[in-house]
Amino acid sequence: MSKLLVGNAPCSWGTLEFEEVKGEQIGYARMLDELAETGYTGTELGDWGYMPTDPGMLRAELSRRGLVMLGAFVPVALKVQAAHDSGIATAVKTARLLAAVASTPKPYLVLADANGTVPERTRMAGRVSVVAGLSAAEWDIFAAGANRLARTVLDETGLRTVFHHHCAGYVETPDEIARFLELTDPGAIGLVFDTGHFTYGAGHAGVIGALDRYGDRVWYIHFKDCEPRVMARACAEEWDYFTALRHGVFCELGKGAVDFPAVLRWLAKRHYDGYVLVEQDVLPGMGAPKESARRNRQYLRSIESSFQEIV
Repeated sequence: MSKLLVGNAPCSWGTLEFEEVKGEQIGYARMLDELAETGYTGTELGDWGYMPTDPGMLRAELSRRGLVMLGAFVPVALKVQAAHDSGIATAVKTARLLAAVASTPKPYLVLADANGTVPERTRMAGRVSVVAGLSAAEWDIFAAGANRLARTVLDETGLRTVFHHHCAGYVETPDEIARFLELTDPGAIGLVFDTGHFTYGAGHAGVIGALDRYGDRVWYIHFKDCEPRVMARACAEEWDYFTALRHGVFCELGKGAVDFPAVLRWLAKRHYDGYVLVEQDVLPGMGAPKESARRNRQYLRSIESSFQEIV
């Protein structure tokens, strides 16, 4: 039986990058304490400045809790060429901090679009039409920025970049994810596959079929569930992304539409030896993050037998 490595992220304690859904922020020390207490051994950085940005301090905070740093989320408006230089500078700054506290496995720079900033895409999250997508010229700019950023991060820090497809951004649907991968350098940039964002953004497409489609470009994985009744209501009532978040479209693991045992079997067949990172966006009023994290970890323990390498 292979050991399933499981991390959790600051967003599960309400530390979200979106001002529209932020509440009272739980401090990083409490968050890390509770994360470790509920059975996780890895975490991500969260917004820049949420955790210490001094490498020695951050290393000490992780070490005394036995935690591994897995990555950091960096949003960049890749459609806008003028945003590339500042985005790359932020990515390199972030990656240098990650590299300074790196252990095994090495962390990833998690690149994303500037999700939630384009009104049309935010309004249409979960039901994106082709006409709301990028033009051929915009795709070229988007991919060139991602390639340049990933190559710069790799050259300057030795860390690889994974792209986070995400609702309310320009890479949400199955075909948009495939197009992004076609246009980007497989030696420098991979995919962090997010089960919840894919389910919400994909319509009727299945998670396992998507994993097969994207194959060797899946370097890292985020475990997030998606509540089908909330998803259906969001579509019927044409909610924007933030309204769907506030209604709990991303629910606790095992309570939504994602077939996590099947995902674990897929990972086992691929001899995946990295972490799965739980993300369960806990917004104000949704309950106690620590108890939610505990239930998510208990659920993964209950299905861990699905994660068995095929020799």
